[in-house]
Amino acid sequence: MFETGLLAFTTFFAVVSPVDVAVLFAALTAHAQPGRKLVMAARGVLIAGAILVAFALFGNKLLELLGITLAALRTAGGVLLLLMAIDMVFARPSGGITTTDDEDAEAGHRHDISVFPLATPLIAGPGAMGAAILLYAQAAGDPAKITAVFTALALVLALTFALLLAASRLSAFLGVTGQNVITRVFGILLAALAVQFIFDGVRESGLIGG
Repeated sequence: MFETGLLAFTTFFAVVSPVDVAVLFAALTAHAQPGRKLVMAARGVLIAGAILVAFALFGNKLLELLGITLAALRTAGGVLLLLMAIDMVFARPSGGITTTDDEDAEAGHRHDISVFPLATPLIAGPGAMGAAILLYAQAAGDPAKITAVFTALALVLALTFALLLAASRLSAFLGVTGQNVITRVFGILLAALAVQFIFDGVRESGLIGG
Protein backbone atom coordinates (compact mmCIF):
# COMPACT_ATOMS: atom_id res chain seq x y z
CA MET A 1 0.00 0.00 0.00
CA PHE A 2 2.81 2.42 0.87
CA GLU A 3 4.58 1.69 -2.41
CA THR A 4 1.35 2.28 -4.35
CA GLY A 5 0.73 5.52 -2.50
CA LEU A 6 4.27 6.75 -3.11
CA LEU A 7 4.06 5.88 -6.80
CA ALA A 8 0.71 7.64 -7.10
CA PHE A 9 1.88 10.72 -5.22
CA THR A 10 5.04 11.04 -7.31
CA THR A 11 3.11 10.59 -10.55
CA PHE A 12 0.33 13.04 -9.65
CA PHE A 13 2.84 15.60 -8.37
CA ALA A 14 4.82 15.38 -11.59
CA VAL A 15 1.87 15.63 -13.98
CA VAL A 16 -0.07 18.26 -12.01
CA SER A 17 3.13 20.21 -11.24
CA PRO A 18 1.72 22.30 -8.35
CA VAL A 19 4.66 24.73 -8.37
CA ASP A 20 4.15 25.58 -12.05
CA VAL A 21 0.40 25.88 -11.51
CA ALA A 22 0.96 28.29 -8.61
CA VAL A 23 3.33 30.46 -10.64
CA LEU A 24 0.89 30.68 -13.54
CA PHE A 25 -1.96 31.37 -11.11
CA ALA A 26 0.01 34.26 -9.64
CA ALA A 27 0.50 35.75 -13.09
CA LEU A 28 -3.13 35.33 -14.14
CA THR A 29 -4.53 36.80 -10.89
CA ALA A 30 -2.01 39.59 -10.35
CA HIS A 31 -4.74 42.24 -10.13
CA ALA A 32 -7.38 40.21 -8.26
CA GLN A 33 -8.32 40.84 -4.65
CA PRO A 34 -7.10 38.28 -2.04
CA GLY A 35 -10.64 37.10 -1.33
CA ARG A 36 -11.29 36.58 -5.01
CA LYS A 37 -8.06 34.61 -5.37
CA LEU A 38 -9.11 32.33 -2.50
CA VAL A 39 -12.48 31.62 -4.11
CA MET A 40 -10.95 30.88 -7.51
CA ALA A 41 -8.25 28.65 -6.00
CA ALA A 42 -10.73 26.63 -3.96
CA ARG A 43 -13.19 26.26 -6.83
CA GLY A 44 -10.46 25.32 -9.29
CA VAL A 45 -8.99 22.62 -7.07
CA LEU A 46 -12.41 21.15 -6.25
CA ILE A 47 -13.47 21.03 -9.91
CA ALA A 48 -10.12 19.52 -10.94
CA GLY A 49 -10.45 16.92 -8.19
CA ALA A 50 -13.92 15.97 -9.40
CA ILE A 51 -12.66 15.64 -12.96
CA LEU A 52 -9.74 13.40 -11.97
CA VAL A 53 -11.87 11.20 -9.70
CA ALA A 54 -14.42 10.79 -12.50
CA PHE A 55 -11.68 9.80 -14.95
CA ALA A 56 -10.23 7.34 -12.43
CA LEU A 57 -13.58 5.68 -11.72
CA PHE A 58 -15.13 5.67 -15.18
CA GLY A 59 -12.29 6.23 -17.63
CA ASN A 60 -11.46 2.54 -17.92
CA LYS A 61 -15.14 1.66 -18.55
CA LEU A 62 -15.21 4.16 -21.38
CA LEU A 63 -12.09 2.63 -22.85
CA GLU A 64 -13.66 -0.83 -22.67
CA LEU A 65 -16.66 0.46 -24.61
CA LEU A 66 -14.25 1.73 -27.24
CA GLY A 67 -12.47 -1.62 -27.36
CA ILE A 68 -9.22 -0.32 -25.88
CA THR A 69 -7.37 -2.79 -23.65
CA LEU A 70 -5.64 -1.94 -20.40
CA ALA A 71 -2.32 -2.98 -21.97
CA ALA A 72 -2.83 -0.45 -24.77
CA LEU A 73 -3.81 2.21 -22.24
CA ARG A 74 -0.69 1.60 -20.17
CA THR A 75 1.56 1.74 -23.23
CA ALA A 76 -0.09 4.85 -24.67
CA GLY A 77 -0.20 6.51 -21.26
CA GLY A 78 3.44 5.72 -20.73
CA VAL A 79 4.37 7.28 -24.06
CA LEU A 80 2.34 10.42 -23.24
CA LEU A 81 3.93 10.73 -19.80
CA LEU A 82 7.38 10.15 -21.28
CA LEU A 83 6.90 12.99 -23.77
CA MET A 84 5.80 15.24 -20.92
CA ALA A 85 8.77 14.15 -18.82
CA ILE A 86 11.18 15.04 -21.63
CA ASP A 87 9.71 18.54 -21.81
CA MET A 88 10.00 18.83 -18.02
CA VAL A 89 13.66 17.76 -17.99
CA PHE A 90 14.50 20.34 -20.66
CA ALA A 91 12.27 22.95 -18.96
CA ARG A 92 10.18 23.38 -22.10
CA PRO A 93 6.50 24.39 -22.02
CA SER A 94 4.21 21.45 -22.71
CA GLY A 95 0.53 21.45 -23.58
CA GLY A 96 0.14 18.43 -21.32
CA ILE A 97 0.97 20.25 -18.08
CA THR A 98 0.66 23.92 -19.03
CA THR A 99 -1.55 26.09 -21.19
CA THR A 100 -0.79 26.80 -24.82
CA ASP A 101 -0.19 30.33 -26.11
CA ASP A 102 -3.75 30.54 -27.43
CA GLU A 103 -5.15 29.37 -24.09
CA ASP A 104 -3.02 31.95 -22.27
CA ALA A 105 -4.42 34.68 -24.50
CA GLU A 106 -8.00 33.57 -23.86
CA ALA A 107 -7.44 33.27 -20.09
CA GLY A 108 -6.00 36.76 -19.97
CA HIS A 109 -9.44 38.18 -20.79
CA ARG A 110 -11.30 36.19 -18.13
CA HIS A 111 -12.27 37.54 -14.71
CA ASP A 112 -12.81 34.05 -13.28
CA ILE A 113 -10.15 31.49 -14.19
CA SER A 114 -11.27 28.80 -11.73
CA VAL A 115 -12.69 26.47 -14.40
CA PHE A 116 -10.48 27.47 -17.32
CA PRO A 117 -7.55 27.40 -17.29
CA LEU A 118 -7.04 26.57 -13.58
CA ALA A 119 -9.15 23.43 -13.09
CA THR A 120 -8.41 22.26 -16.61
CA PRO A 121 -5.93 22.09 -18.24
CA LEU A 122 -3.55 23.39 -15.55
CA ILE A 123 -4.48 20.96 -12.73
CA ALA A 124 -6.57 18.30 -14.46
CA GLY A 125 -4.70 18.24 -17.74
CA PRO A 126 -4.35 15.36 -20.21
CA GLY A 127 -1.40 13.92 -18.31
CA ALA A 128 -3.21 13.97 -14.97
CA MET A 129 -6.33 12.42 -16.49
CA GLY A 130 -4.30 9.64 -18.09
CA ALA A 131 -2.38 9.05 -14.87
CA ALA A 132 -5.62 8.82 -12.87
CA ILE A 133 -6.97 6.12 -15.19
CA LEU A 134 -3.70 4.18 -15.18
CA LEU A 135 -3.14 4.28 -11.43
CA TYR A 136 -6.72 3.33 -10.61
CA ALA A 137 -6.64 0.49 -13.13
CA GLN A 138 -3.46 -0.88 -11.56
CA ALA A 139 -5.07 -0.78 -8.11
CA ALA A 140 -8.46 -2.14 -9.18
CA GLY A 141 -9.71 -4.95 -6.97
CA ASP A 142 -7.50 -4.01 -4.01
CA PRO A 143 -9.31 -1.60 -1.63
CA ALA A 144 -6.06 -0.71 0.16
CA LYS A 145 -4.33 0.27 -3.08
CA ILE A 146 -7.37 2.21 -4.31
CA THR A 147 -7.40 4.11 -1.02
CA ALA A 148 -3.70 4.83 -1.43
CA VAL A 149 -4.24 6.22 -4.95
CA PHE A 150 -7.06 8.54 -3.91
CA THR A 151 -5.19 9.59 -0.77
CA ALA A 152 -2.18 10.52 -2.90
CA LEU A 153 -4.43 12.49 -5.25
CA ALA A 154 -6.01 14.31 -2.30
CA LEU A 155 -2.57 15.18 -0.89
CA VAL A 156 -1.37 16.58 -4.23
CA LEU A 157 -4.56 18.63 -4.61
CA ALA A 158 -4.23 19.91 -1.03
CA LEU A 159 -0.62 20.87 -1.68
CA THR A 160 -1.66 22.56 -4.91
CA PHE A 161 -4.30 24.59 -3.06
CA ALA A 162 -1.78 25.62 -0.39
CA LEU A 163 0.69 26.75 -3.06
CA LEU A 164 -2.04 28.66 -4.89
CA LEU A 165 -2.71 30.64 -1.72
CA ALA A 166 1.00 31.48 -1.48
CA ALA A 167 1.45 31.79 -5.24
CA SER A 168 2.81 35.34 -5.36
CA ARG A 169 5.38 34.76 -2.61
CA LEU A 170 6.36 31.35 -4.03
CA SER A 171 6.95 32.79 -7.51
CA ALA A 172 9.16 35.56 -6.13
CA PHE A 173 11.08 33.18 -3.85
CA LEU A 174 11.88 30.45 -6.37
CA GLY A 175 12.53 32.53 -9.43
CA VAL A 176 12.88 30.91 -12.84
CA THR A 177 15.92 28.85 -11.85
CA GLY A 178 14.27 27.37 -8.76
CA GLN A 179 11.15 26.46 -10.70
CA ASN A 180 13.19 24.77 -13.41
CA VAL A 181 15.22 22.75 -10.90
CA ILE A 182 12.06 21.32 -9.31
CA THR A 183 10.53 20.65 -12.72
CA ARG A 184 13.64 18.82 -13.95
CA VAL A 185 13.93 16.61 -10.85
CA PHE A 186 10.33 15.44 -11.12
CA GLY A 187 10.70 15.15 -14.88
CA ILE A 188 13.41 12.53 -14.39
CA LEU A 189 11.23 10.60 -11.94
CA LEU A 190 8.26 10.83 -14.28
CA ALA A 191 10.37 9.55 -17.18
CA ALA A 192 11.30 6.44 -15.19
CA LEU A 193 7.66 5.84 -14.23
CA ALA A 194 6.57 6.35 -17.84
CA VAL A 195 9.05 3.77 -19.13
CA GLN A 196 7.80 1.31 -16.50
CA PHE A 197 4.22 1.87 -17.72
CA ILE A 198 5.37 1.15 -21.28
CA PHE A 199 7.20 -2.02 -20.19
CA ASP A 200 4.12 -3.24 -18.28
CA GLY A 201 1.81 -2.48 -21.20
CA VAL A 202 3.96 -4.27 -23.76
CA ARG A 203 4.40 -7.28 -21.49
CA GLU A 204 0.65 -7.54 -20.79
CA SER A 205 -0.11 -7.24 -24.50
CA GLY A 206 1.52 -10.62 -25.09
CA LEU A 207 3.85 -9.24 -27.74
CA ILE A 208 6.82 -10.37 -25.68
CA GLY A 209 7.28 -13.04 -23.07
CA GLY A 210 6.91 -12.23 -19.33
